[in-house]
Amino acid sequence: MIDAKDVMNLRQTTGAGVNDCKKALTEAAGDFEKAKELLRKWGGKIALKKATRETSSGLVGCYLHPTPATARVGVMVQFNCETDFVARNEEFRAFLKQVAQHIAASSPKYVGREDVPAEVIEKEKEIYREQVKGKPPAAMDKIIGGKLEKFFAECCLLDQPFVMDTEKTVGQMLTAKIATIGENLKVTRFARFEIGG
Repeated sequence: MIDAKDVMNLRQTTGAGVNDCKKALTEAAGDFEKAKELLRKWGGKIALKKATRETSSGLVGCYLHPTPATARVGVMVQFNCETDFVARNEEFRAFLKQVAQHIAASSPKYVGREDVPAEVIEKEKEIYREQVKGKPPAAMDKIIGGKLEKFFAECCLLDQPFVMDTEKTVGQMLTAKIATIGENLKVTRFARFEIGG
C-alpha cells in the first residue's frame, strides 16, 4: 500500500501529478528514487496527453536586464498552467523566469508559428521566391520551405534555440517541463521593452 505522504512528497519534489506519482510509486514498490526515474522516463508520453488540457491558472512574470536600477530591457510574460498548486511551484516559477530572460536576450516577435499573421508568411515566401528565381520548381519549394523554417526559428519564441541550452528549442524545453511538472503549461503572450531598441 502506497502512503499518501509519499505521494505528496514525490509530487512536491518532481511537480508531477498525483495520479502519476501514485502510479510511479506503485510500480517502483515504494522506492522513491526509482519512482522519480520512472516519472522522467514517462515524461514525453505524459506531456503529449496533457497538451490539450485547459490552462486557466498561472502567473505573469517580469524580468529586468541587467538590474532594476539600470534596466534597459524589460520583459513581461504570461505563463499559464492548470492549477494554483503548480503556479506556486518553484520549478514552474524558475522556468518562467528563464523564459523571460530568453525573451530579453533573443527578441522573438511571436509566441508560436501559428501566431504569425498569414500576410507576414506570404510576404516572406514572396521574398524567397525572388531569391530562388530560375531554380527547378522542386528545388524552389524545398529552398523556400527551409528558409521559412529558419524564419520561424528566428522570430517565434517556441522555435528559437533556448539560450540556456541551445541544443533544444524553447518549445522542447516547455514539453520537458510539462512532463516533469505533470500539467499542461502554455506561454500565452509576452511583451518586450527596450530603451533605444
